[in-house]
Amino acid sequence: MREISFKTVKEAVKEAYIRACIELPQDIVEALDLALEREENTLAKKTLEILIENQKIAQREKLPLCQDTGIPVVFLRYSEGYYRDWIEEAVHRGIEEAVREGYLRASVAHPLKRTNTGTNTPAIIHHRPQKETGLEIWLMPKGCGSENMSRLAMLSPAQGIEGIKAFVIETVKKAGPNPCPPIIVGVGIGGDFEKCALLAKEALFRGANAPHPEEEVKKLEIELLEEINRLGIGPLGFGGKTTALAVNIEIFPCHIASLPVAVNLQCHSARTVKIKFS
Repeated sequence: MREISFKTVKEAVKEAYIRACIELPQDIVEALDLALEREENTLAKKTLEILIENQKIAQREKLPLCQDTGIPVVFLRYSEGYYRDWIEEAVHRGIEEAVREGYLRASVAHPLKRTNTGTNTPAIIHHRPQKETGLEIWLMPKGCGSENMSRLAMLSPAQGIEGIKAFVIETVKKAGPNPCPPIIVGVGIGGDFEKCALLAKEALFRGANAPHPEEEVKKLEIELLEEINRLGIGPLGFGGKTTALAVNIEIFPCHIASLPVAVNLQCHSARTVKIKFS
């Protein structure tokens, strides 16, 4: 087993968090380029051109893609023997240094007093034991425009797949331009109240070109993407057929009397980065 130091993790998180805020993942860049090729609406095409140019400028000038540098969402994934009790603290310190050294906007506040922590911490950290040997740290600076449009429903099993589709489409339709489309739609199905919400968030890390391995779920992803893009919301709400770049679904077994569904939306600045130690 490789020994991993506090400093190594902290520095890796700092570098990765800054990079996530200024560079879009390649699959998102390619999805935006493809959307531009397919788009027919003149205003939508111009909007996509601006979004594509914005990401180029951000990468070239080392500036944030968006003024909202988000609330940090972190998934710690590790195999047996790779977790250390100081890893969460190293993640927090790395993000704090990223905000300070990368000149990122501090966006995290006390929920009642509304006093800003000034550091974008504490991060929201989830733990995920894994079979693959090593430690992975998944980072997402999650913007609030899209986060505020997310929803959860406790459907009845009788509503089935059609009920799931109706809820997801209704969520995107109600959101309209607020989540800064073209969006990625993360959907969690199953589990219970909190599990389906976590699944929806985790689904966003799959990006724009990673269909679910289970054929029935993949089929549902395709159907939902097609129906969402027929809504005509378009890039930043200016119309067109590019409302979403992808629909990513994660599933989990649920109680026989329940069908929890959560929808977590991600804006076009779909900022994620993964660090691996092995």
